[in-house]
Amino acid sequence: MSTPATINDSAATAAARVELDALKARAEIFHGESEILERLSKGRRLRVKLGVDPTRPDLTYGHMVVLNKLRQFQDAGHKAILIIGDFTTRIGDPSGRSSTRPVLTAEEIEANAATYLQQAAKILDTNPDRLEIRRNSEWFGKMSFLDALSLSRQMTVARMLERDDFAKRHASGTPISIIEFLYPLLQGRDSVEIQSDIELGGSDQVFNMLVGRQLQKDAGQPEQAVLAMPLLVGLDGERKMSKSYGNYIALNHDAKDMFGRVMSIPDATMWIYYRLLLEKSDAELAELQKLHPMEAKKHLAATLTARFHGEEAGAREREQFEKVFSRKEMRDDIPGFSLGALLPDAMPPDGHALVDALAASGFFKSKNEIRRLIGQGAVKLDGTAMNNPAHRLPSPFPAAGITVQAGKRTFLKLLP
Repeated sequence: MSTPATINDSAATAAARVELDALKARAEIFHGESEILERLSKGRRLRVKLGVDPTRPDLTYGHMVVLNKLRQFQDAGHKAILIIGDFTTRIGDPSGRSSTRPVLTAEEIEANAATYLQQAAKILDTNPDRLEIRRNSEWFGKMSFLDALSLSRQMTVARMLERDDFAKRHASGTPISIIEFLYPLLQGRDSVEIQSDIELGGSDQVFNMLVGRQLQKDAGQPEQAVLAMPLLVGLDGERKMSKSYGNYIALNHDAKDMFGRVMSIPDATMWIYYRLLLEKSDAELAELQKLHPMEAKKHLAATLTARFHGEEAGAREREQFEKVFSRKEMRDDIPGFSLGALLPDAMPPDGHALVDALAASGFFKSKNEIRRLIGQGAVKLDGTAMNNPAHRLPSPFPAAGITVQAGKRTFLKLLP
């Protein structure tokens, strides 16, 4: 016969099971599930860790996948621990890399860290009861060389070479620095310092996160679970999203650029974005897939743009996109530039070089990029494609100005 205590325990376990099933949705790998189920059934408030190294000044939609998951834990009442890896950035996470990362200065790391916190706040609940922000220089900055040697003793070279990327580099003769071997140990030590219950990361982080489990066990702590999310593919629909590949969308891209980049993804990729970025269920995806692919993609782009720039911005960018690509009209917000301000020297008898005017606008990376676009016929003046990189603007310059389109998304107006 069941006792009241047994019935209560069963009810608590059942409730914990429901909660855990929701929390692990869309995860690719989950180690330690039974341990977390037990902690939840006992009413434990979990400490959920996510570490980010400020190697660059902005976060991307790839980071959004794990930040969404961290927010889900917050909404369920658990504590998010965001670790800014200001110390580990000096080493560089070798995960998925075929070469050693460049070393950043302390000033670069600090500047990047500041922008990371601003961007993460667009997704996370920043209430101090729900979010704890730590920098791992807090503990690593105090370590002595003897402490570092003691930490190193907890890992063997053979174990480290079980990592796929290290194994490939070793087999190919590509150098691996000793300091890169230390990185998983440092990431694992973070877990010991903050006594995490779960560590979140991308699927390329599993080895590092499992090291954290081992170090916690060695320290006599309950072991953290490891919850790995899928890696988001980039704009090309093939490789993972990465600034190194140039196939990324940053959380701080302006509304126009964000909308346009989402619209550039392959049709098949948008369903991945719906699932991982907007966290749509299978049933919701089935309904969205009844739409025309272009309509579904515009809805995706408008929704993601609205998330970071507001509903009005999302709706505006959709309207502007439809004006340009559906109705073949010009955007309403084309920036205008005075040719006299861009190129203050007297106009040559044969007119200013188009390349010089566009370079002075600040819209392009270099003159070589402009010449390449012109050579490809991707630059239009008042709707007429140019294909001569040496093209010169008319002299005298028309009073009405000239509208320039470069590629699919860049518009500007040159004025007298």
